[in-house]
Amino acid sequence: MPEKLLIPSVEMRLGSLLEFSRRREREASSPHQRKTKRTITLSREFGCEAYPVAERLRETMEKKSGEMWVLLDKGLLEEVARDHDLSANVMKSLGERSRFLDEILATFSSRWKSEKDYYRVLCRHLLSLAVQGNVIIVGQGSSIVTQPLKNCFHFRMFASHGFKVRSIARRLGIEVEEAGRIIAQRQKQRDNFIRDFLDRDAHDLGFYHLVFNNDKNDVATIARTIAEYVTAQ
Repeated sequence: MPEKLLIPSVEMRLGSLLEFSRRREREASSPHQRKTKRTITLSREFGCEAYPVAERLRETMEKKSGEMWVLLDKGLLEEVARDHDLSANVMKSLGERSRFLDEILATFSSRWKSEKDYYRVLCRHLLSLAVQGNVIIVGQGSSIVTQPLKNCFHFRMFASHGFKVRSIARRLGIEVEEAGRIIAQRQKQRDNFIRDFLDRDAHDLGFYHLVFNNDKNDVATIARTIAEYVTAQ
C-alpha cells in the first residue's frame, strides 16, 4: 500500500526500541528511585503531518532531557507483537505492573476479555512502554487507552480537506483525486476502529491537552510547542 511510505521504517527503529527497553530494565533494578518520565501521544486526522512532527519532537525531547526517547506506531508495535523473542525483551521490565495494565484494559470494550485478542496484545506493549515514559506514541487509540496514566500528555492534529489532500499527494507522489479517496477511506477506518474497539470518539477534544491546526502550524512549530508544554509541566 502506498500509505506505508508515510511511516518511518520499522527496521530502522527496532534497534532503538530494544536499547530503550534495556536501559529501562537497568533503571528498574537500580536501588535509587527513578523519577517519573513523561509520555506523549499524538492523535491526528489522516493526512496530517504527524510522523514528521513526531520525529522532530523526538529529537527535541532528547535534546531537552539529555535522555533517549523512542517513537512508537502501529508498524513497530505489530513487529514486536509478532516476534516472541522480541516481545519478551520489550516486556521484560514490566514486572508487577501487569495487573495494573490488565485493570486499565478491562475498563474498555468487553471484546478484550480474551487474552488472545490481537489489539489487546498491542495495547499491552503500548501501555507498558507508556508507563515507563520517554515515549512518543502515534495513533492506535493511544490518547484514549493511556488516559488513566498521569505521566501521559495528549495532543491532536487536524487540518482542512484541501491541506490533507495536498499533503498526501505530495508525500506519496500521487494525483490529488487518488489522495482524496485514500483520505476518505482511511479516516473512516480509523473512526470505526476507535468506535468498535474502545467505544470512544477520537474527535472528542476532551481527551487532549492541546489541539493543532496543521493548516496554520508547520511541523517545527507543532513539535516545538508540544515539547515546551510537556517540559513545563
